Amino acid sequence: MKDKTKLVASGRPHGRPSHPVNMPVERASTILFPTYDDFLAGARSITYGRLGTSSHRALEEAVTALEVGYETRLAPSGLAACTTAILAFVAAGDHILMTDTAYDPTRKFCDNFLQRFGVETTYYDPVASRADIAALMRPNTKVIFAESPGSLTFEVQDLPMLADVAHDNGAVLIVDNTWSAGYFCKPISLGADVSLQAATKYLVGHSDCLVGTITSADEQIAKKIYYALLQLGANVSADDAYLALRGMRTLSARLEQHEENALALAKWLGKRPEIEHVIHPAFRSCPGHNIWKRDFTGSSGLFSVVMKPVPLPALKVFFNAFKLFGMGFSWGGFESLCIHVRPDHNRTAVEWKTGGPVVRFHAGLEDIEDLIIDLERAFAAMEQA
Repeated sequence: MKDKTKLVASGRPHGRPSHPVNMPVERASTILFPTYDDFLAGARSITYGRLGTSSHRALEEAVTALEVGYETRLAPSGLAACTTAILAFVAAGDHILMTDTAYDPTRKFCDNFLQRFGVETTYYDPVASRADIAALMRPNTKVIFAESPGSLTFEVQDLPMLADVAHDNGAVLIVDNTWSAGYFCKPISLGADVSLQAATKYLVGHSDCLVGTITSADEQIAKKIYYALLQLGANVSADDAYLALRGMRTLSARLEQHEENALALAKWLGKRPEIEHVIHPAFRSCPGHNIWKRDFTGSSGLFSVVMKPVPLPALKVFFNAFKLFGMGFSWGGFESLCIHVRPDHNRTAVEWKTGGPVVRFHAGLEDIEDLIIDLERAFAAMEQA
């Protein structure tokens, strides 16, 4: 099946002569079995609410189909998906390679939590060559972690190359695939061992719940993910699983509109005198653009621009003038967002150098003309400040 069909047909109720179109919410902690034999058989399926109900299995089935993986497990948030996936493969004394563009909470997890337990992290340039990555590998390197593209500065990473280096050295490749929503890119098909998402973003699509997904490439990887979640006691409510699955039904239609609006905004912003340059994977100027053309089938609604130098008071006026663009740390919902980000605060492998502020946009589902009017208003207010 094509992705559009998978999103509609996967994770649906089956096995009854009549059933609802979408999987209903099944909330449970205790699961009862009518006979001793059923109890023993249940130990191999759904046995306790923390391990999931049919609501969870339906979402996992749909995400697995979309990501073209072996199995998907759910986490309480995108960050929990990142941290659990790493913990599944490391022990005290191990080493991991983390992209220098990593989601800031993932970076803090490495620098604080993992360090306390004797796991060392080395940050690497997201556009480093095969030779450079191979030179960073150690005998105790267990994980290469990629985020492609990076969620602030959008460098697109060469996943097949990273997978080759990881596997040549006995490590696994974990990829944060949130930007593509599993729709525009298939990391597992490109060699990754784990593809994870903050389903909070595009899969949910309505900014109203927190969910993470962890999709494994094979049975061996899946067992490690499952036991990590089991031992950490991490679980997702049936209601949130239902909301994520319901959001997935319209994912293809929403992403097409997000993509269209983002490209229109990026092109319009690129012509503004206030903008130094646009950072969007679909633009030739974006690092890794050729890899994006090779490995992705489209682009989502998230991108950044580098503004020309502007005094902070004037920048504040720019943001305060918005009527439609909101200031919020998330993205992937139906609403447009715009925030000032500071990649220079989080780079250690390669220094981030730009003269002006970096502004990140998420193009929502509003009419593009209204969004442009909102931006014109903000630029006019900044000029008069």
